[in-house]
Amino acid sequence: MDRSLDRAKFGPRWLSDDRVAREIVGAFHFGQHEQRFYELYAFVIMPNHVHLLIQPLVPLARITKSLKGYTARRANQILDRTGSPFWQYESFDHWVRNEPELLKIINYIEYNPVAAGLVGKPEEWRWSSAYKVAELQA
Repeated sequence: MDRSLDRAKFGPRWLSDDRVAREIVGAFHFGQHEQRFYELYAFVIMPNHVHLLIQPLVPLARITKSLKGYTARRANQILDRTGSPFWQYESFDHWVRNEPELLKIINYIEYNPVAAGLVGKPEEWRWSSAYKVAELQA
């Protein structure tokens, strides 16, 4: 299923709108720096789904409600779809048990656009933590 999603052949592609992606990235950083809900390790916004790796500092349900609620409202306003569901109800969470697993998951997340054939290198995908790191190093 991940590979099908990664290739963006299924589901709406609303996240490919730069205005929507920008709002989501902003919300990720707001949740980390302003709300202090989590430590942000990695993310990627694909055309039809998102991967986010965090260390929660508050209950996960609070983080999910905040992120999904705000970004759904903003995305629907941008796309003129106000009042319609934006995110799927379910999400997938996973406990990271050690540093090697953490690094493996970060790599998986940041290589998603490469695996989907959207870019040649992770840092070329604008809506990812890999891009942000490359941008800061430039």
